[in-house]
Amino acid sequence: MLKTSDFYYDLPEELIAQTPVEPRDSSRLLVFDRASGDISHRYFRDVYDLLNKGDLLVINTTKVYPARIFAHTEHGGKVEVLLLKRQNLTDWEVLVKPGKKCREGVVLKINDELSVQILSRTDEGGRIVRFIFDGVFEDILSKVGEMPLPPYIREKLKNQDRYQTVYCKQEGSAAAPTAGLHFTKDLIQKLKDKGVEFAEVTLNVGLGTFRPVKVDDLKDHKMHVEHFEITPENAQKINDAKKSGRRVIAVGTTSVRTLESAANQDGTVNPISGDTGIFIYPPYKFKVVDSLITNFHLPESTLIMLVSALSTREKTLEIYKTAVEERYRFFSFGDSMMII
Repeated sequence: MLKTSDFYYDLPEELIAQTPVEPRDSSRLLVFDRASGDISHRYFRDVYDLLNKGDLLVINTTKVYPARIFAHTEHGGKVEVLLLKRQNLTDWEVLVKPGKKCREGVVLKINDELSVQILSRTDEGGRIVRFIFDGVFEDILSKVGEMPLPPYIREKLKNQDRYQTVYCKQEGSAAAPTAGLHFTKDLIQKLKDKGVEFAEVTLNVGLGTFRPVKVDDLKDHKMHVEHFEITPENAQKINDAKKSGRRVIAVGTTSVRTLESAANQDGTVNPISGDTGIFIYPPYKFKVVDSLITNFHLPESTLIMLVSALSTREKTLEIYKTAVEERYRFFSFGDSMMII
């Protein structure tokens, strides 16, 4: 039986990256070759040398919306509202802090154009709320909202675009698919010129990605559900690559979860739009993904469990130990690794 504690590793706090590096592709890249067992140390721009003509990179083109809003009670008390999931034109599932100021029926004012009414509580301590506004909600949100940086990042982000990938398209995420933050437009063009192909998928990242696993036996853990989509055109690209024996390389754990959620047992990917709560941990047998580009993840998180399924738990913890010794930067704004 695998336990949550089996995925613990010791991380010095000073290795948690607080700010992104410039340029994006100057972050470091740890490369793990599963065939040889070798670990090597590169820079992210070196993926150009590690990828071959015909390789297919699968990227998640979701865009982070400015999901953190600050509102006030009628008595002037400050409340933080974190948007999680849209229900319809006006209603959202949110997290609020402090919760005691957010009883059912309470109306919070954000500015002259926007206020929010608390409708009900959710099972996980959140709220269902209704936004009251005059105009286009997205336009107002872009003015009042802030990027919802993970709780371990304490420095204010100077450039909001650095928490978006250069290829993001449609807003829908409360957190960034951070493995993609290392790509620059120039690097993508160089890869395309080399003959590396790209397929696009969407998985709207929820804040559940930061929630700790609270059970000891992994079989008892219930994953958060996120919306995902693969268009017929992109499903065809992935299936063509698999049929011709070319590598399918997922950029990020969100791309992995999308691909594996959409796949049949034979590895064929369906065009699909729906929700997934797939939980990948050893000894999961991958149907589509051959290789992975990812960041370094929190101890005991579902993300390090997913990475472990692509090699082994023991090897993954050895890789992480090496990364700590080599002073890699960790988490959302940190360095990256590639499992080939």
